[in-house]
Amino acid sequence: MTDPLLDDVKALLDKDFGDDRILKQIRRACEHNEVISNYERNYVRELAEKHLGKKPEFKQTIVNEKPIVPDVIIPQTHFTQQSLQTPSRISYSKSKNKKIFLGIGSLALVIIIVVAVSFSGISDGVPKINDTKNPTSLSLSVQTDLTSYGNKDLISISGTSNTSKNVNLSIRSPSGDLVWTEQLSLKSDGRYSTLAIAGGPNWQSFGTYTITVDNGVETKSNTFSFNA
Repeated sequence: MTDPLLDDVKALLDKDFGDDRILKQIRRACEHNEVISNYERNYVRELAEKHLGKKPEFKQTIVNEKPIVPDVIIPQTHFTQQSLQTPSRISYSKSKNKKIFLGIGSLALVIIIVVAVSFSGISDGVPKINDTKNPTSLSLSVQTDLTSYGNKDLISISGTSNTSKNVNLSIRSPSGDLVWTEQLSLKSDGRYSTLAIAGGPNWQSFGTYTITVDNGVETKSNTFSFNA
């Protein structure tokens, strides 16, 4: 049985109506039983109605009728005394659980605070000096990070003092000339520190230098060697 669509396409090609490229593609699809889109079918139908005298296809008009919604009867709910009392029981249970959680949270917070306070009192292995409670626990001292320095080296000087006043620091050459002097403030733990530069005016080419610290109560000294 011949496909009417194929007959219309061949007739349109013979009479040179429409786009030859599209019509030939539709003809090939018809001959090989390939899928033909609605666009292609409508294209052929419109050309056939216009040039081949084809009658328009009857289109069924579908009227959308509104669906009839039946009346919904809402059943009446009868509340009993037991159903009215149920929420109060639930509320009481939730309130009771909330109080239990608050009690547990408060207890945990207290435990954390106690543990933190106990750990804060543990020393890290280095004895801490509190000069305000025991001012005599420190004695006056002075030392350098090295025992020998070259020209323009940094001399790291540090020490302790059992007073709350400043300390006076000085460095003298082997011949007794003053090559460095400085007044240092004590830290809260009774310690002090500073940096000095080796070399400069009055520094001799080599020898043993004396570093002295004075806190107004006592004096302490130490030595280091200098090689220019």
